[in-house]
Formats: sequence, structure tokens, C-alpha cells
Amino acid sequence: MAPGPGHPADSPEPGPADHVTGGEAAAVRRFWSRLGLPGLVDVHTHFMPERVLHKVWDYFDALGPLTGGVEWPITYRKEEAERTTVLREFGVGAFTAMLYPHKPGMARWLNGWAADFARRTPDCLHTATLHPEPGVEAYVRDAVEAGARVFKAHVQVGAYDPADELLEPAWGLLAEARIPIVIHCGSGPAPGKHTGPDPIARVLARHPRLRLIIAHLGMPEYEEFLGLAEQYEEVRLDTTMAFTDFAEQLTPFPRRALPRLAGLGDRILLGSDFPNIPYPYIHQLQALERLGLGDAWLRAVCHDNAAQLFGLELPAGLRRPNLT
Repeated sequence: MAPGPGHPADSPEPGPADHVTGGEAAAVRRFWSRLGLPGLVDVHTHFMPERVLHKVWDYFDALGPLTGGVEWPITYRKEEAERTTVLREFGVGAFTAMLYPHKPGMARWLNGWAADFARRTPDCLHTATLHPEPGVEAYVRDAVEAGARVFKAHVQVGAYDPADELLEPAWGLLAEARIPIVIHCGSGPAPGKHTGPDPIARVLARHPRLRLIIAHLGMPEYEEFLGLAEQYEEVRLDTTMAFTDFAEQLTPFPRRALPRLAGLGDRILLGSDFPNIPYPYIHQLQALERLGLGDAWLRAVCHDNAAQLFGLELPAGLRRPNLT
């Protein structure tokens, strides 16, 4: 990863109508510049074929069942090129293309699109996906051989058991290849038949070296998923939407668990859900900062942990995670 831009000039804090402007970009850059970082690494951003993404937006607009019936305005409803520009203006030096099938037969096609997107978007970590179906091992292997660096699994939308026998060879392959999988498996914002910690615990019992990144800190089962991370050293969690005012109103993080979150500081990664968030991007960063876990924790979460996990180029002299 190339170093991010230098220290931005001071500018007013962004107001409610000031997102996607120089004001918010300056605020984001001030955040990571103050921490002495070269930029941010965001492991949970969504890029997918435009017609698929627009259907996702339509689902949010219609308050579909998986949104929990909560109003969910899309803050960054822009075309693909504009969205990548916004992330770059924020100083996000590496991001992902979290895409996922909602039914069998989609994953291989999505992986083809994602490979092309990665080729034309060098700051995007080449992302792939999977679904329990015949042939999953073959197309997962193809994606790995094509250079995929991270996978996305969505238990809630896909409505499948992650411990499904059809996925066994794919999980084994990904564990051996040491490729992280960002997996939405918590029961928020609405529970599914196979969401929650128990199915994931069954997967990890069979594949203890699987590099799962639990999306949204596993909300609302925060403590149970923290427990899995404490049990399995390759399990990580991303911060997507956690601690924001929006999420705290629905599924507040238990304050008694903050010491556990601090203790796992080398395995917590910044995620945002960009562009599908109902508030400005800066709010996710401010929500993490107001936890009061310190600058070293913020540096690790917002850049260093993901940079190390994905082997991104670090500028000389950049401090490594040291949370003791």
C-alpha cells in the first residue's frame, strides 16, 4: 500500500449536510494524521456490479425484513467511480469489495466481476465470495489462484448454515491458504435461521486456523463472538457500524465488555459498510475514538492490524501495534 497523503489543512468540522465534501474529507484526514498514520485500511466496504448494488439499495429503501424494519438512508449513493474517489479523498489506502450471493449460482459470476474490479482498482483488496453449492471448492480455488486476498460470506442474506457440509472443502482450502473471510454471522439487524455464534463455533471446531473476521463485531451477540476470538487466535472482528449512534440505539455494546475489546486490540479491524451507511463516514471513526481505549488501540484498529494481516506495504518507521 502506498503511503497516504500528508497532513491536511484545518477546516470546519462537517455538519449533517456536509458529507462527501472537502469538509468531511479534511475531518477524516485529521483523524488519521493525528494518530501518525499514513491513512486508513477499511476491510468492510461494498463494491459489486452496479445493478446488484442498486437492488441492495432498493431493499434498504423498502425497509426489507433483513433491515429490521429500520429506516436506512444510503449516505453515499453514488456511481462506482465517485465512490472510489470519496474513499481516496478520505485517505483510505486499501479497501475491499464485499459482495455476496443471495442464492446458488451467483458466486462464480460475482467472483469474475470482482477480479476485474481489482485489476482496475489497485487500492482494492481482491475480494471473492462463496455459497454452499456443488462446485464451491472449484470456484473458490480458482479465485485463490487468481489472486483473491479476502473472501466475503453473508450467512444472513444467503440464509445458509456456515457449517454446511458443502462448504467443508472450501473452508479447508481457505484455512490452508490463510486467506481471511469477512463473515456476517451475527443476528443483527435481524436474525436468520443460521445466524449467531453456534454455527460459527462448529466451523471453527473443524477448522481452528480459519481466518474469520466477524463482521459488525458480531452484533448483537458481541460477547459470544469476543469469546470465540479469545478461544481461536486467528479469529478477528471488524468494527462495522459498531458504537455508532445508529447501532447503539438498536443493539448497544455492553460496556462491561470493553476490557475484552481492548485486550483483543491486535485483532480488531476497521470496517465501515461504506457506502451503505445511514450517517457520514467520519462518525464511525469518532465512535471508535470516544470509547477511550487510547491512541495505540486506534492506530492498530484503523490501520496497522489490517496492514499486517494483508501484508500491505508500510512506510519506513511506522509504529507497529503495541497495546501493552
